[in-house]
Amino acid sequence: MNDPLPRTILLVDTERYSDRDDVQQAFLRRMLYDVVDRTLLAAGIDQTLRLRADRGDAIMEMIDPSAPLTTLLRALMTEVPAQLRAVNRLAASSAQIRLRAVLATGYVAVDEFDGWVGTDLNHACRLLDGEPLKEALRERTDDYALCVSESVYAGIVRHNHTGIPADEFTAVTMPSKNGPLGAWLYGPLPTGVPAPEPEGDSGAGTAGTGGATAAPVPVSQINGGQFGGVNHGIAGGTFHGDIQLGGGDRR
Repeated sequence: MNDPLPRTILLVDTERYSDRDDVQQAFLRRMLYDVVDRTLLAAGIDQTLRLRADRGDAIMEMIDPSAPLTTLLRALMTEVPAQLRAVNRLAASSAQIRLRAVLATGYVAVDEFDGWVGTDLNHACRLLDGEPLKEALRERTDDYALCVSESVYAGIVRHNHTGIPADEFTAVTMPSKNGPLGAWLYGPLPTGVPAPEPEGDSGAGTAGTGGATAAPVPVSQINGGQFGGVNHGIAGGTFHGDIQLGGGDRR
């Protein structure tokens, strides 16, 4: 097996693929390839910058990290819905294509059988199969649901790059056989999926107290300076005598 390399991971899956007959499935596969190829080209990603794995009703793309992630995410947010509208307006009702997509980053290795190996890839697959993403697509009228991994949100989305409004992404928890995984859903939460807690409200200090506020942390004053709670060092001055931080042992 080769060494793991950093990659951008794109997974796209077709809804209700197995409910169609063979002719319809063949048509859906052609449309899936066409939509993904057009979207990647719109993002400036040609075949020299990506590897593809065919999963029948789904496509896995492993993309070179030199391709700008912001450009790819903008294309996923705008180009995929546009392509789906163009395809579905001409397709029979039995051949309508609806897609779920996951964008993630991480380390992936390619083994001697051309298989892809990596925990980050496994997590992306769990997000694609997560019930919140499936439920979001079932409730959408635009035939598309997209979520990004926590690494993509932290590195790209939360910075509000042009064309990527962070307030249109909502945190969700995807149950999986490996435990709950965090992700960020683009667009409104589906019905029945709990809204995230307000930022900074973790519920700490309230368990078993009926919601009572935790006792304040002791504060020590040293020659005019105060220290309390968790501290990670003192800098910028000279201190004499005993130093006590947050009620702990004297130093």
